[in-house]
Amino acid sequence: MLTYPAGGSVDRPAECLLQVAFTGADLPRLRVLVDRRASLAGLSGPRRGDFVLAVDAVASNVVEHAGGDGDLALTKVGDELECRVSDCGPGFSADVIPELVPGLDGAPVGRGLWLTRLLSDRLVITAASPGTVVTFAMRLT
Repeated sequence: MLTYPAGGSVDRPAECLLQVAFTGADLPRLRVLVDRRASLAGLSGPRRGDFVLAVDAVASNVVEHAGGDGDLALTKVGDELECRVSDCGPGFSADVIPELVPGLDGAPVGRGLWLTRLLSDRLVITAASPGTVVTFAMRLT
């Protein structure tokens, strides 16, 4: 069991469920792995499907926009299932996520992060050197 700071000086126990590097060819297998681990962690029904969809959206962004190689860590932290996806791409900030449904202006991009923000209970985008780390979570209850 690992621990890491949650919002300051308080530590919460964290259980690593999956840690894997991936490329575009791995996306179908990644969806299956995440679905199985999410089920074992206690995320059920439509929420689990939403979580897997969010994982796929963020991982697909890594493949399409950040050079194709990423790392995913799936962790149970308290009453949440957390996914952290990191890449070595050019980076971006949360400002790129549109407020309204993407594509209404004719642009076919921007739906993955918008959808992830909509589906998850928490979304944090952090600059890395190089790249970006996208962390999102869903409550298990």
